[in-house]
Amino acid sequence: MNFRKVYEEFILTLRNMRPDVIIHNPVMFLTEMSLFISVFIYLFPGFFGVPSTSTYLQFYLAVVILLFLTVFFSSMSTAMSEGKSRAITDSLKKFKTEVVAHVVRGDGTVEVKSTDLRKGDIIIVYRDEIIPIDGEVVEGSGYVDESNVTGESRAVMKVIGDTVTGSTRLITDRIKIRATADPGSTFIDKMIELVNRATRERTPNEIALTVFLSGLTLIFLIITASIFSISHYYGRTANVMMLIVLLIALIPTTIGALLPAIGIAAINKVSEYNIIAKSGRAIENAGDIDTIILDKTGTITIGERQAVRMYPNKGVDEKEFYRMCALASFYDQTKEGISILNLAKSNGISVSDDDLKGYRFIPFSSETKYSGIELENDYVIKGSLRALKEKFHVADEFIEALCKEISMRGGTAIPVVHNGKFAGVIELQDLIKPGIKERISEIRNMDIKTVMCTGDDEVTAQYISAQVGLDEYIANSKPIDKYNVVIREKERQRMVAMVGDGTNDAPALAKADVGLAMNNGTQAAKEAANMIDLDSNPTKLMDVIFLGKQILITRGALTTFSIANDISKYFVIIPAIFYMFPSLSLVNVLDLTDPIVAVTSALIFNTIIIVFLIPLALGGVKYKPTSISDLLKRNIMIYGLGGVVVPFIAIKLIYMLLVALGVVW
Repeated sequence: MNFRKVYEEFILTLRNMRPDVIIHNPVMFLTEMSLFISVFIYLFPGFFGVPSTSTYLQFYLAVVILLFLTVFFSSMSTAMSEGKSRAITDSLKKFKTEVVAHVVRGDGTVEVKSTDLRKGDIIIVYRDEIIPIDGEVVEGSGYVDESNVTGESRAVMKVIGDTVTGSTRLITDRIKIRATADPGSTFIDKMIELVNRATRERTPNEIALTVFLSGLTLIFLIITASIFSISHYYGRTANVMMLIVLLIALIPTTIGALLPAIGIAAINKVSEYNIIAKSGRAIENAGDIDTIILDKTGTITIGERQAVRMYPNKGVDEKEFYRMCALASFYDQTKEGISILNLAKSNGISVSDDDLKGYRFIPFSSETKYSGIELENDYVIKGSLRALKEKFHVADEFIEALCKEISMRGGTAIPVVHNGKFAGVIELQDLIKPGIKERISEIRNMDIKTVMCTGDDEVTAQYISAQVGLDEYIANSKPIDKYNVVIREKERQRMVAMVGDGTNDAPALAKADVGLAMNNGTQAAKEAANMIDLDSNPTKLMDVIFLGKQILITRGALTTFSIANDISKYFVIIPAIFYMFPSLSLVNVLDLTDPIVAVTSALIFNTIIIVFLIPLALGGVKYKPTSISDLLKRNIMIYGLGGVVVPFIAIKLIYMLLVALGVVW
């Protein structure tokens, strides 16, 4: 047992019991005020005009203890959730490391402390060195160990244009990065800030439920207070302590005690998936998603397209075509470009800087959809068939048929144009992720529409869509298309979720109700999204949706159970408190003959049920993808009916145990 953790949670529990803290939870605030009044009644019974015999004083003391435990257990459930959030924050703080950075100054470098770096600084990172600050790779490539941030032990290949996170380690080669943040504003700093802020925010549904519970509590407070007048009308003197017990039994203390813990647990559960949520609202939105927008690459497919074969056009020498492909990809630092070079090398073709003297490299962009080299009228360009046809006004039935054939088997065709003619086609293959078809099926079972956006042509998009069972696809997709899909779906009053990693995804991520950005994505994408996946695994979006559903179901299930068991307690408390009215004996279905012991039994149950439900509040109700109507039926049967039956059985057993122990007041 971690005694330090237990001690910290105990202190946090006591802090949460302070009136200025607990006042944000109206139900538990009223319970704590009732506790204070009960203490005064126990100490000064004559002042309140209540019986002060030894028997009654023992009862008053029991009420004080049980009310204290009720407030304590409620604060403890919140403290346990907050303690987990603090552990996440502490673990993130440990990653922050001050190191010496090699900053480029003129033709040389100077050594600067990482705390003195500034955004825009160019830094050289050598093998086995800690990356001093968040940045973007501007030169070189190498494998980076990100296990301290993502938990993934496998090193990640970083090439030009990729982002790197401060405090991770470069384990191969040498890279040059441009700092994209100032000290104190790095990714880890922002994550610490997000986790701290997330623990204090409440979601709209939680606020709405709190308002409902507050209204219900106010109604029962008025009803309880009016009993004074009713008692006076019948010539009776109401026992204030009994009225306090009645009030605590009437108000929804169970869900009131657990509601804050459920909200904080949502943030913690997301972190278990190695996802940082900027607010609880994002998780809550995930539970209401109607449309999910998916990228093909990295989400539906593995995401690392590899060159597997090169097809020269008629009349083009095979070795010469391999050489063209290698030349066009020599300066291409994307994973696809590197794989083309490797394939050419495996076929005996190697190129060097000398072969490219005077040539200008044309980098790939999402708008042009091609890359390559050119020198005056000599050029080799590779890219999408559509882009090359529009750019160079070329056509070739053989090449088009070959591209279609590759697309029909799920591959990506990269035609190559050399000086105004198609020289051949490079085939890239990106396999469908294992289990993705089942995940898509689960999503559709929840009545969630799936839309795939891909830059591939119509044939490839249709093939992939049919393979995994998507509802809709958008081929030849450009960045603006994702944004337009988000707008279109929201205009149809649908909640939209999407995943992205590029700067061009930022508008759609910001507009979507749930935007999940990849940790290895651009800074703009991470700032626009309301969730960040530290593992950079796009399929996590589906996990987030399942988790959002689970959080909503957990809150609904516990609310249903709480209100249901309150109904059961009425059948115990009301006939016990108003025992002087024989007509109420009809509702004494448990046949509890001693009114004070019956009240004590109900109060004990009211206290201990919170303890039993804390694991459910923190862990969540088990969720299985199904329709809304089936979920509603399941909730009513298990938590509605169970909430009515369980208190009857439990209170009767507690009553019998108290009587067996000789507690007869």
